Amino acid sequence: MPGSAVLAPVAALPASAAVSVSDLSNAERRVALYASDMPDRYRWTRGADAQVSAWIVQGAERLGLEELYRSAAYEHSYRLLWLAGLSTREQDTAHTVRFPCRPRLKRADGVASLSVLRTRVSDAALARSKRPMVEGRCVCEGTGWYGNVFDPDDPTTYYESSCPGHNPDGLRTLPLAVSA
Repeated sequence: MPGSAVLAPVAALPASAAVSVSDLSNAERRVALYASDMPDRYRWTRGADAQVSAWIVQGAERLGLEELYRSAAYEHSYRLLWLAGLSTREQDTAHTVRFPCRPRLKRADGVASLSVLRTRVSDAALARSKRPMVEGRCVCEGTGWYGNVFDPDDPTTYYESSCPGHNPDGLRTLPLAVSA
């Protein structure tokens, strides 16, 4: 059963826009497999590389690259927030609407990860995978940082943490100083 019923399918890609598995990140492959005809209980077997690649291409063509990139960015950022225990109810709902079959998404995750071991990821796909997108309101309000306190009775123990959804690298941009 393909899991593409909720993901917004787009018109099929033109023949000139052939999808290459190596041009897709792990998250993009995961979403493409979710949207493909891959069986829900599929188990990777030796020699299955061509079939898995065909499913990835099928899912990518079914969704269209723009929707694939967008859904993968949302799914990846949500995963980081959820693992850190920072996902909001709004984000949980949006994720469940986008991917209603959790076991299928988990299976697609495992197969996509194995495909990354078999088929390298291009530099462009790696760069795309580092662009966060968060659905709904975030704990950091889109700034990339949120506040915490070690001791609620002592406000001087305040510190900031990087948001895994908006700032997964934990980098703070500083204004450039000009010296004479």
